[in-house]
Amino acid sequence: MSAEIVNLRLARKHRDRSAREDEAARNRLLHGETKAQRIQNRLTAKKTKRDLDARKLDASRESPPIIDETL
Repeated sequence: MSAEIVNLRLARKHRDRSAREDEAARNRLLHGETKAQRIQNRLTAKKTKRDLDARKLDASRESPPIIDETL
């Protein structure tokens, strides 16, 4: 008839940890993105930057500056 001895400090820690894990899971569903989505977004951003940089005009290809010879 003896009851199981429970360390209340450890029980509270376990309860709090469980509650934080549940809240984190809910927040990931509401606000987060999966690892695959983060990787895909990063790769898309890199590709977009690379494509944009490839289409920039070079400074050497610009028209020469106009020189005012009236001075």
